[in-house]
Amino acid sequence: MKINLSGHHVDITDSIKQDVNEKFSKIAKHFPSLISLDVTITKDHKQFEVEIHTNYEGSRVAAKGCDDVMYPAINEAKKKLDAALKHRKGQLKADLHEKPVSTTPEIAHEIIQEMELK
Repeated sequence: MKINLSGHHVDITDSIKQDVNEKFSKIAKHFPSLISLDVTITKDHKQFEVEIHTNYEGSRVAAKGCDDVMYPAINEAKKKLDAALKHRKGQLKADLHEKPVSTTPEIAHEIIQEMELK
């Protein structure tokens, strides 16, 4: 999986790249059809904001994490992305199952009118 890492008011160092690659390696194993992640780390007003965008099975999935320290913000965004991908995977699996056919229940007064009462 390719990770496109960019920073806004943050210098992306080798240690940040290594940490991001380690954190998202587990997601890459669970979702092998993921091709790439776009990770943006932003620092505004003494708070770090991590945004992650990807495409999974035809839909755009995004997650965002905020914290005063960068590494917990990355971890929060990773957890949200994992939850969003699991949710999307569940939706796709649910679509594969055959939906039950609903029949309209007969109303009691219609049944009584059809009966021949003497």
